[in-house]
Amino acid sequence: MPHALAHAVEIATTALTVAGIGYFLAVLVAARIFLGRGAQRPEFAPGVSILKSLKGMDPGMLDAFRSHCRQNYTGEFELLFGVSSRDDPAAAAVETLQAEFPDRAIRLILCPERLGTNGKVSTLVQLALHARHEFLLINDSDITVGEHYLERVMRCFAPDAQSASAAVSSEDYAARLNSHPDAKRVGLVTALYRGRAHGSLPSRLEALGIAAEFMGSVLLSRWVERGLHYGLGSTLAVWREALEKMGGLLPLVDHLADDYELGARVARAGYRVELTREVVETSVPAYTWRGFIDHQLRWARTVRCSRPAGYAGLLVTHGLSWALLNIVASGLSPLSLWLLALSFFLRLAQAMFVGAGVLADHETISHLWLLPLRDLIAMAVWIAGFAGNVIVWRGERYALADGKLVKLG
Repeated sequence: MPHALAHAVEIATTALTVAGIGYFLAVLVAARIFLGRGAQRPEFAPGVSILKSLKGMDPGMLDAFRSHCRQNYTGEFELLFGVSSRDDPAAAAVETLQAEFPDRAIRLILCPERLGTNGKVSTLVQLALHARHEFLLINDSDITVGEHYLERVMRCFAPDAQSASAAVSSEDYAARLNSHPDAKRVGLVTALYRGRAHGSLPSRLEALGIAAEFMGSVLLSRWVERGLHYGLGSTLAVWREALEKMGGLLPLVDHLADDYELGARVARAGYRVELTREVVETSVPAYTWRGFIDHQLRWARTVRCSRPAGYAGLLVTHGLSWALLNIVASGLSPLSLWLLALSFFLRLAQAMFVGAGVLADHETISHLWLLPLRDLIAMAVWIAGFAGNVIVWRGERYALADGKLVKLG
């Protein structure tokens, strides 16, 4: 009986290693397709209101704000920062920004109402009431962008080759789209991102995971599902008409994965979710091991609640870990050694091609030696993600129920 069980484990780990090899190859193909797509889009620069919900100060946050002020953009744009209290340290950072960039339309808005368990979305709902433009752009407070960010994101909304660079009204934009009735309208644009680690080993492991793991799965889902059907918190640029059709931001005030939900609801409302070629950067805190595991579990359980089938399908993404287990299960058989070598080679290729090639994340190469450790931790977190629905967010404990947050005492 023990021999039969050991043989069954060997067969299972062999099959999963082969499936992992297929997954690595598929990610490489999806990344290549993403890089090789289409010609440059026509110029389109409508007015944009950038909304940022703030709570406390994160590493490099003020520099991230500055990057939004240095945009090479021919259209109008404004930056709206929301805080729940004037005593929040982030309020002083916004005032510093206003002093540094007096020619930019920068407003600090008090958003005291708590409309649901997700404080970030509560603030965004209140900020949106003050936005002047027909396009809203939401991104996290620690996102740093390049000087052509707005230009490249907004071009994804361009309705035709004759789009002018001047700001347009919602009615004008709709009229241009109606002249192409067969074209599915772009309702939301999102962006890939890379992580900038800060000091600690857990911080480097998380940044590596973003580049070598998460972004590859996004590119693969885009290819397999023929487009994205969700959003990423790095960038959520949305047309007001699409936002209104999907019910606005208010229904999201109790959701943890508000970025995913916003994109998913825009897609269900009949609009296209577009992935821009522009890549942004997020700041990864200098996590302790406890903070790192809490964040990874929150991420895992959020994905499980948002995309249960997709989460189960992550079984095949742990190809290198399965190959290592297969070595043990098979007693160092020649086949297991060959599969490990092939898995390791393709895993490195995927990490380098997506991390360095697609995301231009130069830290990926220097952190490749951490990849086996990162993959083993990722597999353990994936398994733990099935065991419960409790998460820790900003030091508080919540339960996830149907994707919504329930605060625990």
